[in-house]
Amino acid sequence: MKNIFKTEDFWSIWLGFLIFLLSSFIPKVPKFNTWEYNIFSIFHIEKIFILGCILIGISIIYSFAMKVLNQSYRKFLLGFIFISILSILALVMSSQVSAKAFGFGYAFWALTIGLLISNTMGTPNWVKPSLKSEFFIKTGLVLLGAEILFPKIIGIGLPALIVAWGVTPIVLIAMYYFGTRYLKLNKNLSIVISTATSVCGVSAAIAASAASKAKKEELTLAVGMSMIFTVLMMIGMPVIIKIMGLSPEVGGAWIGGTIDATGAVVAAGAVLGNEAMNIAAIVKMLQNLMIGVIAFVIAVIWTSSIKKETTVQQISFLNELWNRLPKFILGFIGASLFFSFILYPIIGEVAVKEILKVTVSYRDLLFTLAFICIGLESNFKELKSHMVGGKPIILYVVGQLFNLILTLFVAWLVFSGITF
Repeated sequence: MKNIFKTEDFWSIWLGFLIFLLSSFIPKVPKFNTWEYNIFSIFHIEKIFILGCILIGISIIYSFAMKVLNQSYRKFLLGFIFISILSILALVMSSQVSAKAFGFGYAFWALTIGLLISNTMGTPNWVKPSLKSEFFIKTGLVLLGAEILFPKIIGIGLPALIVAWGVTPIVLIAMYYFGTRYLKLNKNLSIVISTATSVCGVSAAIAASAASKAKKEELTLAVGMSMIFTVLMMIGMPVIIKIMGLSPEVGGAWIGGTIDATGAVVAAGAVLGNEAMNIAAIVKMLQNLMIGVIAFVIAVIWTSSIKKETTVQQISFLNELWNRLPKFILGFIGASLFFSFILYPIIGEVAVKEILKVTVSYRDLLFTLAFICIGLESNFKELKSHMVGGKPIILYVVGQLFNLILTLFVAWLVFSGITF
């Protein structure tokens, strides 16, 4: 208990809960209007002022955390100004009409901007103390937990549960086995790519990376592949579904079980209609719920493997499990339980939705900051050493193809009226 204020994992929980507490008093993160040619047309003084105040607030609470963690909050603040400016640029670019139509959201632009700077002029040394990608995204994942509401899950029905929870473990295990046994990739890289592909992309990759103690470059590689294929699948799957003549129910379930990012799932489902969009979003929400469970299982398995390689005197299983367990997952689960079984029954669905409108906007902003940091931390020369002859791409493509085929079969089985 003495370390609950001495690690980033725990601080991600405290900062996430602080945002929950303040959600009724703080404004939503403003969204920029869409623009086509004139980028300056969207710069409204009021929105810029509110966004600036929000970023100042975030810098203050993270600086306080830096101070408690015995890190230089002054150096953090200096670099955070630079990261904030880049984040605003990413948000502006994501609101461009054509980019938005093709699914290039804030995550794509944030990662791209960061990578361009890192691999051309190089990331300035004075910015590096502010590159807290995992800290930002872990806090965002705590906020994501509040969006997983059990009353909604209970009302979803068995078919969506089967697609989300039946297919995902099979794809995850098969991909990991293929990556380690046949492609001879190291187990950390294999599990991060496998989790990103089978569960829900970036969020799952972060959780798996934390549980397995994967290298930063391995995480970046998985995130990059996930984002590229998410865009391709978001554009291509609705077209394929229409050509195949699938029903909205089957098509929506197929999209929800295979496309990685929640936003892309909703966008792709919307092309097929409201019914497909709702089913797609529900299946993806159920997959999101598995983040905590899978992170825990990975921590247990990795701890067991270390235990076998060492003597009993050298390592305590429970201590190592606790060290490997991503603590922010406790916040993710806690937020889900609190919103599901305390807030939801007391204040009702409408009030909870109003709170979530605020927390979702902060989650997206934190993810934007995180992707800027990931880009600034990543170097193509270092990433190249993890490509191992293109094997990570082979793992992702083969795994995603298996995921597409199996999910389609199960979605057809449970949503076509044959079994239910």
